[in-house]
Amino acid sequence: VINAGKSQHNEDQACCEVVFVERRPSLRGRLPSREGSGELDGGRKGFYFHYWALFDGHAGSGAAVMASKRLHLHICEQLRDLVDILQDPSPPPICLPHDARAGPTEPSRVPLTEDDGDVPNDAVPRFHLEKAVSHESLVIGAIENAFKHMVPQIERERVSQRLSGGCCALAAVYLMGKFYVANAGDSRAIIIRNGEIIPMSREFTPETERQRLHRRFVPPAFLRPELLGKEFTHLEFPRRIQPKELGRKMLYRDQSMNGWAYKKIEEDDLKFPLIYGEGKKARVMATIGVTRGLGDHDLKVFSSNIHIKPFLSCFPEVRVYDLTQYEHCPDDVLVLGTDGLWDVTNDKEVAGVVMEVLTSYEPNDPCRYTMVAQELVVRSRGVLKERGWRLANDKLGSGDDISVFVIPL
Repeated sequence: VINAGKSQHNEDQACCEVVFVERRPSLRGRLPSREGSGELDGGRKGFYFHYWALFDGHAGSGAAVMASKRLHLHICEQLRDLVDILQDPSPPPICLPHDARAGPTEPSRVPLTEDDGDVPNDAVPRFHLEKAVSHESLVIGAIENAFKHMVPQIERERVSQRLSGGCCALAAVYLMGKFYVANAGDSRAIIIRNGEIIPMSREFTPETERQRLHRRFVPPAFLRPELLGKEFTHLEFPRRIQPKELGRKMLYRDQSMNGWAYKKIEEDDLKFPLIYGEGKKARVMATIGVTRGLGDHDLKVFSSNIHIKPFLSCFPEVRVYDLTQYEHCPDDVLVLGTDGLWDVTNDKEVAGVVMEVLTSYEPNDPCRYTMVAQELVVRSRGVLKERGWRLANDKLGSGDDISVFVIPL
């Protein structure tokens, strides 16, 4: 994690842990302490997962600091009920028994008939149809719930612990041969395998989430207009409307549209758009440039009492990469980076730096991956010249905090 030497405060935070998930002895349990993540001894049943995460703070570092200390423990807590299930090759039970210690092997289905005899396919009642749930989807659900439980903890402690602002979160969990990459925000993860680039996340910004943000106001009749404070419109126009254009027809689209159509301009259309600007300058209510993350409970539109939190989502998108499906060489890596990196470089350029640096070190040199991360940070920061911080191509360097993990597969 680096401040890039350009500002007084570093709002990026990072975490790297090996966490032991101990089987829950009962339905009631507490978050394990750091000391509880030790060796498997004394008959304790469980498994380990490896964890890396980046938290890109905004409006203060408090939420990022707390998330870096606690999110992996929330993931651990969510996985505790799954210790036996994930280690059992049979399909997960749909309903757990009353006593969690009874294990997942007990039957969880109600017999179709009193004598449990065979029932013809065409006679099976519809309510006995079951969705197929994979072990992989259970881990994804545990990670999603961990993000969700992180939010109320930040909200509860934001006053007593002086937690300021919010943060984007990008986490990678390696568990049982698979990488689970969870992203809530505009950080990015890519895998570079045999020179091929495999995206492992996508950025969540006002533009990429336009339809979700606008669906906050789906019919009937926009049930919660107070969220817009009577100052914003849910409709989108190619540019701000001038009062002199009232009565004319202009291009627009609403939450259900990808394309554009014409409508007659009315008084309400003069309000400020919910999403203002485009590209990296797009903002929700002209305030925040990301739409998913943690924290931001106190964030309001400038000079108003309109809260931004109802428009933001804490849920990550989780993508899975199965390491057992491929043969990997020492040059195959997973790269995690905050937007300070990606604002000034792209996937192909990052892959080029990775290959350039790795080939200059012996394959068994453990510092080669650290040197890749350092080189990515330094190149994105640029060099201080008369006209400011400049990249090798003389374009402006990143003015943001820059954080990078390079993880060998």
